[in-house]
Amino acid sequence: MSADTGDAQAASGGPIVEITGLHKAFGMLEVLKGIDMRVERGEVVCIIGPSGSGKSTLLRCVNVLEEPNAGSVVVNGYELTDPDVDIDRARRSIGMVFQGFNLFGHLSVLDNLTVAQRKVLKRDATEAERIARENLDKVGLAEKAGSMPEQLSGGQQQRVAIARALSMQPAVMLFDEPTSALDPELVGDVLGVMRQLADEGMTMLVVTHEMQFAREVADKVLFMDGGVIVESGPPSKVIADPAEERTKTFLSRVLNPVHASKTD
Repeated sequence: MSADTGDAQAASGGPIVEITGLHKAFGMLEVLKGIDMRVERGEVVCIIGPSGSGKSTLLRCVNVLEEPNAGSVVVNGYELTDPDVDIDRARRSIGMVFQGFNLFGHLSVLDNLTVAQRKVLKRDATEAERIARENLDKVGLAEKAGSMPEQLSGGQQQRVAIARALSMQPAVMLFDEPTSALDPELVGDVLGVMRQLADEGMTMLVVTHEMQFAREVADKVLFMDGGVIVESGPPSKVIADPAEERTKTFLSRVLNPVHASKTD
């Protein structure tokens, strides 16, 4: 798909993410077994499920950090699985925040936010810095622009990572368990930034174990297990009143961990 075709499709509306028949295997291990899903513009989708269910692999396939074995992934009008797609241009509309913070340790916070803007988007230094400072302010870290990553707490580093992704002005944000590496007292600040983004209409796919966040913020929840989507729907259905036994079992363990450990 040409760049112009992708841009035209992106402007025409429709789902911002559409996945059809997605399969991914690592050697003999089949991790994704035919995923079909679509995400509308401005929608917040939380993906929940046990470890090893394929959640993070699904997210990485959306950005083609992992290459699917079969199926198609269309994001913002670009079919990323098309061998002729301009993958670098297509990826510009996707921001990703990882479990680890993945900041450049030798660069200041401000430089972390401007380097990709200048090298990938070809913005001049003044414009890149303006956008970077706006996004640092958005995540509550305007005063940390000159700091080095090692001088920040884990929660602050993750908020810098979010600001860095936002500085590329993506159409969709992917979050791969963004709070899993944080101490419990630091989780709230990161989730607060994500709530703000949701309120502003940012399209978000979030792999998370934070059930309260999913319950309050998600438009749709997907429960994955064994490489398939077992159940999907609004939080009031999937979390509060799941239909599938696999979903019920998972949620009973996550929402009542003390009781679950006593019955194991």
